[in-house]
Amino acid sequence: MTPPESASADTSATQRPLRAHARRNRDNLIAVARAAFAAAGDTVPLESLAREAGVGIGTLYRHFPTREALVEAVYAAELDDIATSAPALLERFPPQIALRAWMERYAAFTAVKRGMADALRAGQASGRIPTSTTRERITTAIATILAKGAKTGALRADVHPDEVTTMLLGIFLATAARDTPEQTGRLLDLLLDALLPRAVR
Repeated sequence: MTPPESASADTSATQRPLRAHARRNRDNLIAVARAAFAAAGDTVPLESLAREAGVGIGTLYRHFPTREALVEAVYAAELDDIATSAPALLERFPPQIALRAWMERYAAFTAVKRGMADALRAGQASGRIPTSTTRERITTAIATILAKGAKTGALRADVHPDEVTTMLLGIFLATAARDTPEQTGRLLDLLLDALLPRAVR
């Protein structure tokens, strides 16, 4: 027997909050894993991640069947955040301040990446995480800020975005072993200073 239209609508209405709830659970798991991987690496027990996120281990596995799947989801969320944050920063700050804030966010992204290094290497080797796309998206974000800075005179117009990407990667590589945020911050300040027009320095 076909259910009446109103019953069908009621069923659909009750399913929508469940989908939203599942999305919140997934986002919360990613946020908790992001912080844990940055602090302690990707060897953190999945049970403790689920507990911190306020869900059962079964819920975690429904969203992320393997640890690698969770790592890749965290990486994708981090990359999306850093790659798309430039326009919002430019709305809030002058270009040179936006660039420094973006650099700080990129530094946090690399800290999370270091915590997931082994799993990320496996994902990159399998082709699930394309490294060329990652660099391209990072460089595009830098280009957005540099273009606005050049237009307003706040940043040099003769610097290629990929050059800034290369210098940032050098900073993060050089400071990775020491894990000293203060030194990383000072090097980022020096890089920003090099990107200012000489008349502004």
